[in-house]
Amino acid sequence: MKWIKANVCLKIVVAVLMMGILAGCGKEGDSAKGDSGTIEILNVSYDPTREFYAKYNELFAGHWKEQSGQDVNVTQSHGGSGSQARSVIEGNEADVVTLALAHDITAIEEAGLIDSGWMQEFDDNSAPYTSVIVFLVRKGNEKNILDWDDLVKDGVEVITPNPKTSGGACWNFLAAWAYWQEKDGNDKETTREHMKQLYHNVLVLDSGARGATNTFVGNEQGDVLIAWENEAYLSMKEHPDEYEIVTPSVSILAQPSVAVVDRNAEEHKTVEAARAYLEYLYSEEAQRLAGENYYRPIDETILNEFSDQFNLDMNLVTIDDFGGWDKAYSDFFDDGAVFDQIYAE
Repeated sequence: MKWIKANVCLKIVVAVLMMGILAGCGKEGDSAKGDSGTIEILNVSYDPTREFYAKYNELFAGHWKEQSGQDVNVTQSHGGSGSQARSVIEGNEADVVTLALAHDITAIEEAGLIDSGWMQEFDDNSAPYTSVIVFLVRKGNEKNILDWDDLVKDGVEVITPNPKTSGGACWNFLAAWAYWQEKDGNDKETTREHMKQLYHNVLVLDSGARGATNTFVGNEQGDVLIAWENEAYLSMKEHPDEYEIVTPSVSILAQPSVAVVDRNAEEHKTVEAARAYLEYLYSEEAQRLAGENYYRPIDETILNEFSDQFNLDMNLVTIDDFGGWDKAYSDFFDDGAVFDQIYAE
């Protein structure tokens, strides 16, 4: 009789334990990557965002803890934007991507990892901050580099990354092309010749924007770096009184894009946290943090708080002037397109 009672009690204990386990399975924090109290997110990003996202991750962690009661740990991955997109397609298990241009995210969408319509998922075509393309020169600007014309002069050594692997390099190329198109009266052959002269003067073609910065700043090669504005400001901050920023007469509004990698986030059970991670980039706190890290906030009120820092009167073209990213990439950066032709010549 005692044995029967003991057996019944044991069954009751097991049943209670099983109910507790099943009840916990529906919670995102318990079933997401990581231990039961922490959600883990992987943000695959492009080169110059390292410093910004290191600070943003702390800001978001506090926000998420307050909203959900859960801890979140965000891991970062950085490299040339095109290379980063390919790494996700080939198996890098990003929950979110924050890349240099929309085309790189579209490539991940076409691989079946991101749902269509991602560009409309967040405001401003899912581009929560912007930048522009500028020149970084050494203090004193010995070669008197003031505009794109000066980059094609004999003896001027240019540093810019490779458009085949770097999103920033694509923006650089298009900014230069826009300048020459305007100056050459839309004569494409003359513009091609100017672009050929520009790349003839390129001393090193690094795979990513941060690599190009290291070549120019760290290794002290070249006379001018064609750079993201935020990257140029960061170099000046880290090396006071050694560099100057030159604003060319024509530049481009660079719009880095963000997206949830739906298939990965669904598998990791991090969809809610991944979406919140990108949504919070539009908050006042995050927009102000972007400005402090030399990105241009898309919130106009907060952008104007940084009017002493940024030149808000620049002559800027946009990707729409090139027919959008699909057309621009096909025209200039696909295998055998204009950049390949110019570089081969």
